[in-house]
Amino acid sequence: MEDWQYDFEWLKIRHFLKDKFNREEIPDLNAVLFLVGIQTLGRWKKEFTKEEKQDLMHIAICEITQIDGHYTFKGRDHDGWPHYEALKPIEKKGVKEQEKYLIVKVIEYFEREKYFEDEEQYN
Repeated sequence: MEDWQYDFEWLKIRHFLKDKFNREEIPDLNAVLFLVGIQTLGRWKKEFTKEEKQDLMHIAICEITQIDGHYTFKGRDHDGWPHYEALKPIEKKGVKEQEKYLIVKVIEYFEREKYFEDEEQYN
């Protein structure tokens, strides 16, 4: 993916979420990961604890990187929370490289889940 495509797709996702949730600011990577985690969990509640928010972001990272073989889905616990097994580390050096990798995985996730195709049919 070329840099301009990467920038365009990432901004498209952020604006989509901003509009979808009627926010004034576009979300950052952490907020997007949190939302992917909630989507993967499959349920929403009004308030999540700090630990649950961290868990949701971890779930999102597992979900978006499992296609590259970093994690595999193991199942859900008695409360319905998904669990993954780590298979191999994400070997990206430095914060910027790790962030870019996660953003690319988020872009692929949104494409795979066809969020924009579904949205277009309702407009």
